[in-house]
Amino acid sequence: MNAIFTNISHISQFFMRFSRRQIFAALTLAPVGILCAGVILGELARLKVCYLCNFQRFMYLMMAVFAFWGVLFPRAYPLWGALVALTALVGAGSAIYQSWMQFVQDPVIECGFGDPTLLERLVDWLGMQWPSLFMVTGLCSEKDWAFLGLTLANWSTLIFLSFFAALLWLLFLYRPKSA
Repeated sequence: MNAIFTNISHISQFFMRFSRRQIFAALTLAPVGILCAGVILGELARLKVCYLCNFQRFMYLMMAVFAFWGVLFPRAYPLWGALVALTALVGAGSAIYQSWMQFVQDPVIECGFGDPTLLERLVDWLGMQWPSLFMVTGLCSEKDWAFLGLTLANWSTLIFLSFFAALLWLLFLYRPKSA
């Protein structure tokens, strides 16, 4: 157990040499890269995108936007860091919900049936604005693709929680030599 904390300390020391602006720049580029990789994977594997997948795409975009504001205004890092962390938590919640839907596979809880929820209305509106990125073509409970036994929703959960952990570190443990 002591070795784990020693490794975490070494990793933390490595990142201390970067400024907040550089860390926010990485937090801007990472979600955009993940979003691009997901879109490319979806096209290559011909995956059908559901409401929750599209909402998670939107959360990745919002994380990048808030992190970009952290690049522009690094002195307000508590605000931008909190917004990115909150967005990561919302994204993780939707990915966990989708993972649960894929595990249970009950048609009663499927997205898109019945009266549209606020999330479904938002995704529909995004689909009308940017159809190549947000058009809904699949069902949330479908497991079209898996890697190492985990579906895309499972991977998205891990990624969002990793972002959240990184933001907790940035907000509470990061002490730069210069801002």
